[in-house]
Amino acid sequence: MKRLVIKVGTAVLTDNNNIAKERMMNLVTLIATLKKQYNVVLVTSGAVAAGYSTLKLDKRKQIGKKALAAAGQPILMTAYKKKFDIYDIDTAQILLTEDDFDSRKRTKMFQEIITAHLDNDILPIVNENDITSTPDQQFGDNDQLSANVAHEINADILVILSDIDGYYDKNPHEYKEAKIYKVINEVPKSALLETSTPNNEFATGGIITKLKAAEYLLKRGKRMFLCNGFDLSAAESFLLEGEHLLGTLFEPAKPAKPVKPAKPVEV
Repeated sequence: MKRLVIKVGTAVLTDNNNIAKERMMNLVTLIATLKKQYNVVLVTSGAVAAGYSTLKLDKRKQIGKKALAAAGQPILMTAYKKKFDIYDIDTAQILLTEDDFDSRKRTKMFQEIITAHLDNDILPIVNENDITSTPDQQFGDNDQLSANVAHEINADILVILSDIDGYYDKNPHEYKEAKIYKVINEVPKSALLETSTPNNEFATGGIITKLKAAEYLLKRGKRMFLCNGFDLSAAESFLLEGEHLLGTLFEPAKPAKPVKPAKPVEV
């Protein structure tokens, strides 16, 4: 069975600093359906925003962010558990830092743990360990984390559910004529130099971190699909029906077929 990593961002999961229950339920329902065809790993944001619902601290300060994450992590996981219980899906929480990808032993350990969960029909829910890690141990955003997870567990594709429909040729919030790219084989270098502009105060990404995640996977011969998390119809069509109706697919360019040498002509 193919492996699929789904990453969902804070903007999709939260509304006014609370869990967006309906959107989370829609996501859980989609994952329950996908599990019939894929081994699914979920990478989720939202812990810091969830923590703010009970603890009003400044997330711009390191200790404030850590305290919010500590308070929000159980809120987030409890919300997921209640909804996955409806479908009799057991879940496991895995907290990772960048260091877990720099050590062969540690990387092998979480690879084996995730495989054990998948083999036993348990859904691994991954997040960055904001609480005990130092800044130099953090990816800083879950787009980068999800790309690394997808690569290390040899997933067939990473799907990022965001607050946009895909990757556009210009900012769709500023230009009505902006057009979405359907397929990207190589991320433009200039696009990676732009400033990250997340649309949610508790988000840490923006389109730039998604492009960096895509570039990371493209260089390793893997695919990424960026689509809307508020309306899951594009993800459903692409993953369940094989129809690419909306969203941007980042995939390596297919190598050109070798040209067969012409047969010698008898004179």
